Amino acid sequence: MKAPLGLLAIGAALLQAQPAPRKAAPPLILEELIREALTQSPEVTAAQKRYEAARLRPSQASSLPETMFSAGWNSSGRPWPGAGMGTEPIANAGFMLTQEFPFPGKRKLRGEVAESEAKAEFELYQAAQLSLVTRVKQVWHRLGYTELAEEVLRRNESLLRRLLRITEIRYASGKAAQQDVFKSQTQLSILETKLVQLQRERAARTAEMLSLLNRKPGSELGRVAAERPKPLARSLEDLFALAKERSPMLRRDEKVIARNQIALNLARKDVYPDYSVTGGYYNMGAMPDMYMFRVDFKLPTSWFRKQRPMVAESSAMLAESRQMLAANAQSLAFRIQDEYLTAQTAEKLMRLYEESIVPQGSLALESSLSSYETGAVDLLSVLMNFQTVLDYQMSYYEEMLSYSLAVARLEELTGARL
Repeated sequence: MKAPLGLLAIGAALLQAQPAPRKAAPPLILEELIREALTQSPEVTAAQKRYEAARLRPSQASSLPETMFSAGWNSSGRPWPGAGMGTEPIANAGFMLTQEFPFPGKRKLRGEVAESEAKAEFELYQAAQLSLVTRVKQVWHRLGYTELAEEVLRRNESLLRRLLRITEIRYASGKAAQQDVFKSQTQLSILETKLVQLQRERAARTAEMLSLLNRKPGSELGRVAAERPKPLARSLEDLFALAKERSPMLRRDEKVIARNQIALNLARKDVYPDYSVTGGYYNMGAMPDMYMFRVDFKLPTSWFRKQRPMVAESSAMLAESRQMLAANAQSLAFRIQDEYLTAQTAEKLMRLYEESIVPQGSLALESSLSSYETGAVDLLSVLMNFQTVLDYQMSYYEEMLSYSLAVARLEELTGARL
């Protein structure tokens, strides 16, 4: 009887045991999922199209206004064209061309404003890609956790069933009370409820992954080839430096500041008048041809109601964008530090569970099993030790998940692969 009970303690200490792959479903490769999501995601495609549309605006903004063409006649004595032409000096037929010219420098500034807006859209496009990659990684790690946790529960369920059979044999021989059998059955039922919860979690995360990949709902999804995560090789100062250099949100804020600075310069230049140049030709019939040329200026007669408030508005927007950059930088630094501490704590706890807590708990369980066989301890002590070791195993994988999720969020915040 000792061999099956010894297997219980051995199984409790096998943290590194991995689920056997199913032949019907090949393992999910994270890099392949990321490439598929980036290619198929409507969200990322929409952000890309917004950026492509923004790239086409600078040339439009810096172009001249459309040329106006006018054609008509002046008649004398009769309303139809040509009446009085050649005999009356006011009768003629001709055309005019009018071209509006913004004050020198305005077109260039408008193009630069649109260019800065396009650069800001590019950073939003980059942020959309990072966000999608992070979500794919998080779902992938959660799927891996459900598979590893389910494997632990399945393995311990098998060992618990063996313990139940041993308890039934001891009860049949009068060495154990009937309540011992009930307690073992209850523990087995508790384990089955945890399996049901894990199966529900896996189904939910599978549906989420299919949504991120833009696949048909209900499609088959393989199993995750989960591995022990690698230690985080970056210091907190390195992460701060990476975020300052690569974070799309900070770079977008910088582009918005540049855009608002140019917009302020444009608002100041708007006080200078635009002008229009008009030229025309008129056929006078038998009389000499007539030509016309003029220049029209737009005077800033609404300075106090339009131009001056426009300058003040642009100045306020520039100040607001600078404050937003400072606020977002502070918020980003806090989030990086928070995720970094989460990853560090999870890594330390994983090491403790793996090197100390689970082996020590397994020894205590093995000792209680031996004592239970001889009747030195009751079944409750064995079950408590069993549950403790099982909780330690589950906690190990929970900390692994916490560490992986924190690293994935750090990659999104810093814009770098860690």
